[in-house]
Amino acid sequence: MAGGGDELKLLGMWASPFVLRVKLALSFKGLSYEYVEEDLRNKSGLLLSSNPVHKKVPVLIHNGKPVCEPQVIVQYLDEVYSATGPSFLPVDPYERAMARFWASFIDEKFMASWLKAGRGKTEEERAEGLKLTFAAVETLEGAFKECSKGKPFFGGDSVGYLDIALGTLVAWMHTAEVRHGLRLFDASRSPLLEKWVERFGKLDEVVAVLPDIDRFVEHAKMREAEVAAAAGNN
Repeated sequence: MAGGGDELKLLGMWASPFVLRVKLALSFKGLSYEYVEEDLRNKSGLLLSSNPVHKKVPVLIHNGKPVCEPQVIVQYLDEVYSATGPSFLPVDPYERAMARFWASFIDEKFMASWLKAGRGKTEEERAEGLKLTFAAVETLEGAFKECSKGKPFFGGDSVGYLDIALGTLVAWMHTAEVRHGLRLFDASRSPLLEKWVERFGKLDEVVAVLPDIDRFVEHAKMREAEVAAAAGNN
């Protein structure tokens, strides 16, 4: 298992970026674990008992004790397995605070606006979402320059907390490009992030856990069809 008699079990859903975030953390730490795929329309008793508040994935069960919420799980793994693999969070308290700040920005601004662009009910809502997404990309370009200090990753020479937070969306970015020709990070808008995506996506630890893009494309088509069908029935 994880080593030292530890037992790790991850409850997840393969296409969830939040589950993928935990998978990336486990991969970079070099930890083995049991993965349990959940049917979110028929949630297992284990999931409901492990996360009784939110009843959602991911849930990491470590030696029988559940840990919930993706950012919390990644930080937990970094603390418990501090001697294993890279350290995700910086040692300096201020830099740690900044890493947590930018991780929240990725979820609350970048990801939220991108979802609005994809799920907006009107053309105006989708256009506004896309505008906010590109504004967030420009902000993240500056954050990368500040945090990386000219090195390959947000974490410097090695992958850190922010690389994992943003890296969980790489497969979805490629899916958007394949389906809609939408390139979120490009040379004109965000040259540093464009190179970062290419660099990050080639890492062995990332290749090991990123689902096949064709599978993502088919999943996205299916979800859109379900949403359209539900809207037509209302």
